[in-house]
Formats: sequence, structure tokens, C-alpha cells
Amino acid sequence: MAKKSVDLTQGVIWKQMLIFSLPILIGYLFQNLYNSVDSLVVGNFVGKSALAAVNACQPISNLLVGFFTGMSTGASVVFSRCFGSRNYEKLKESIHTTVLFAVILGVLMAAAGILLTGFLLRVVDCPEDVFPEASAYLSVYIAGILFTAIYNVGAGILRAVGDSRNPFIALVIASCANIVLDVLFVTVVRLGVLGVAIATILAQCLSVILVFGKLLKADERYRLDFKALRINKTLLIEVIDLGLPAGLQTCMISISNMFVQRYINGFGSTAMAGVGVAQRLDKFASMPCQSVGLAMTTFVSQNVGANRHDRIAQGMKVCFGLCLASVAIIGIPLFFWSEPLVALFNRDPEVIQYGVAMMQTIIPLYITMVVNQVFSGALRGFGRSKAVMFLSLIGMIGARQLFLYISMRLNPVIENVYYGYPLAWGISGLTLLLYYFWLKKHHQLV
Repeated sequence: MAKKSVDLTQGVIWKQMLIFSLPILIGYLFQNLYNSVDSLVVGNFVGKSALAAVNACQPISNLLVGFFTGMSTGASVVFSRCFGSRNYEKLKESIHTTVLFAVILGVLMAAAGILLTGFLLRVVDCPEDVFPEASAYLSVYIAGILFTAIYNVGAGILRAVGDSRNPFIALVIASCANIVLDVLFVTVVRLGVLGVAIATILAQCLSVILVFGKLLKADERYRLDFKALRINKTLLIEVIDLGLPAGLQTCMISISNMFVQRYINGFGSTAMAGVGVAQRLDKFASMPCQSVGLAMTTFVSQNVGANRHDRIAQGMKVCFGLCLASVAIIGIPLFFWSEPLVALFNRDPEVIQYGVAMMQTIIPLYITMVVNQVFSGALRGFGRSKAVMFLSLIGMIGARQLFLYISMRLNPVIENVYYGYPLAWGISGLTLLLYYFWLKKHHQLV
């Protein structure tokens, strides 16, 4: 076993889960700093309209980033099972197939995204007064989606073999570089929103260099060799079978968020700025749950591969407890300190009012997010990615869009948007929970 890998098939479960998930959590923290620092810098040094422009691009950037994040999460199930069953030959071939596929797909999506920048902003009904700045930011940001694709696959490989430390280190270094470059390009070079977009893709490029530098020197069992990059059709189909549902799920939820953004944009640039800040704060608050959920996928996958089904039920209880503790530890201070936190991004009183109202609406309902993350993570680990996709979409898209469509016609207030988030988490979590216990009752969790 490599020194920096964590074998989740043995040892004390809660300790192993913490050891594995903590670097993921801190890595998510720094990854989220990319766009959050963009908003902080433009909100304080450029203005409210620039903040609204960056926030208007958020659901679109999440659409692309989320696809590759979902793909890598699903693909890591294949890697984890190979690692857990000690099938290192298949592991290496799966890694080289997935890396090459990610590069090809990343190039194609970056090119398509640049060409469709204007169309995507029209889809979210971006107001004309922020459209030029939003277009400049998004076109440059999308150009760097290739780096996001490659990083997520590289990080997924390392996490699948139990190494969550090195992806974390790469994100810390890249995020620090992004902060420095943001300030440099905006306050010194005076590039405005274009500057923060350039800073972001340079930082993403750095994270790729760091992660793949580690893979090139990794343990022989999962070391990357550029000469060995080739597509194995059989393995690619297996990776796509598990990865594509997760990627499409994230992608479709992001598309749903784009239509939610239309409702937000209808309340003007001030609402766009305030709600956008709240969405960024919510990302920070939800990261511990997401990290433990991702750890749960790897935990279940490795134990399925090692035929250690006795540990899985215990692991789910531990995962649920860790998620509950995390939302309490982070959510309670965030609830009471939401006003000064929103003010960090912009001091306009109306912007602050919108941001605080959204945070104080959704935080008390974070329990719905806990259920959603725990059961989606576990079911993906069992290889049920397609079911997770379909069931999650019932709540995250179907229920939320139906709720907004009806509520906005009966009483068109922005509070409807706020309540749409926990409603979506809750319905998705409930369907996943019921599906899990149905599988368990019929002995199909293998």
C-alpha cells in the first residue's frame, strides 16, 4: 500500500472516513475560492454591475464544471473497485483510457462553449446592462474548461486509490495563485471582469500541472504514462456507463439552475448580485456534506470490490453522523453572521438584504441536503449511478421547476426561489432513501 493512500476496506471507519474526506473538504474549499474570489474582487474594486455579471455566469460555468465533476466521480467508482479488488492491470488501463477521453471531450466542450457564449447568456435572460461584462468573463472562463476536465479526472484517480491529500495540495496552491492574480489583474492591470477570468484559467492550469506531476511519479500500480494513453473501448464503455449518468445529472441540474437564474434575473441586477453571493456562501456551507458523500462513494466502491459488505452499513451511519455535525457546525454561525459575510462581497444595503434573506431561509432546512448527499454517494458506490441520476432529477429539476412555475404565477416574489432549493434536496433525498431500502429489502445491493 502506498504511504499516502487510504485503504477504506479496513481500519476504524470513522477515522478512515475523516482522514480521507478532510483533504477533499479543504480541497473543495479552495476550489470554490476560484469563483468566490472573482466575486469578492470585482464586487469591491469594480462595482455592483460587475458582480452581477460574474454571478450571472455562475449557473453556466457550473453546467460545464459539474459535468466533468460528475463524470470523474462516476469513473472513480471503476478505479476504486479495481483498486479494492487488487486488479491493478485493469486499473492502469482504465486510468489511461479515461485521461485521454477527458482531454478530447474537454477540447470539444471548450470550443463549443466559446461559440455559444452569447446564446447561453440569453438562456439565463442576462440583463442588457450587465451583458457585455458577462460575455467577456464567460468566453474566457469557458476556454479554461479543458483544464477543469483534466484536473477532475486526475484528482478522481488519486482519490479512488485513497490519496485525497495531493489533489488538496494542488488546489491550495492553485487557489492562492488565483487570489494573487485576481488582485493583480483587476487592481493593477485594470482588466476588470476579464482579469478575474484570466486569473481563474491560469490557476486551473497550475492545478493540472501539479496533479499530473504527482501521477507521473505515483505508485507503479496507478502511475500515468503518456506513452500508454489509448482508448480501450470496453473499459471506456464501463467508465461512461458509471460516469455519464453522474455527469448528466450534474449537467441537467445546472441547466435547471439556469432557468432558476432567469427568475432571479427578473428581479434586477441588485437581486442578481445578492442572491449570487448567497449561492456562493451556500456552496461553502454544503461542502462538508459533499466531501463526505464523495468519500462514501469511494468507501462503498472499495468495500464492494473487496467483498466487505459488513462495513458498508456501518459506513453509512458514520457518513450520516458526520454530515449532520458538519451542517450544524457551519450552518449555525453562517445563519447568525450572514449579514457581515454578504457585506464582504458588496456593501450595497439592497444586495446585503437579498443575500441575508436567502441564507436565513435555506440554512434551517439543510437536513434535506444531508439525506440527499449520503444516499446518492452510497448508491453510486454500489454502481447505481443511473438510478441516482433519474431519482435526483425528480427533485432537483421536476419538483423545483414545477414549484417555481406555479408559485411565481400565484405570487411572484423572490422568496419562492429561496424555498426551491431545500424543496429540491428534500424530494431527491426522499426518493433516494426509499430506493436504497427497496434494494436492501430485495437483497440487490451487491
